[in-house]
Amino acid sequence: AVGPGDASPDEGVVEDLPLIDEKAVEQLTEGLISHYLPDLQRSKSALQELTQNQVVLLETLEQEISKFKECNSILDIDMLFSEAKYYHNKLVNIRNDMMMLHEKTSKLKVSGINI
Repeated sequence: AVGPGDASPDEGVVEDLPLIDEKAVEQLTEGLISHYLPDLQRSKSALQELTQNQVVLLETLEQEISKFKECNSILDIDMLFSEAKYYHNKLVNIRNDMMMLHEKTSKLKVSGINI
């Protein structure tokens, strides 16, 4: 059995609403759209321009970053060449020392001293 407290809270609300005029709703909708649409279109255009500018900026930054990486790799290559020159000079000095020692030992052998 359904008592007075069991009734739905929404019951009877629909009947209490006045009839809605469809034409008035359409006119209000058009008015609302015509009021906000120009601003929204300008905002959309500004956002598109901003996005395009950001893409250009990102591409430019990527190019600059690649230039810096290239400069760093050139510095690394220069450092490697400097190290190569340093170690080449060391090898030349060691070879000269070995040739000098070979000459001295050859002279000592000729003079009759066994080493």
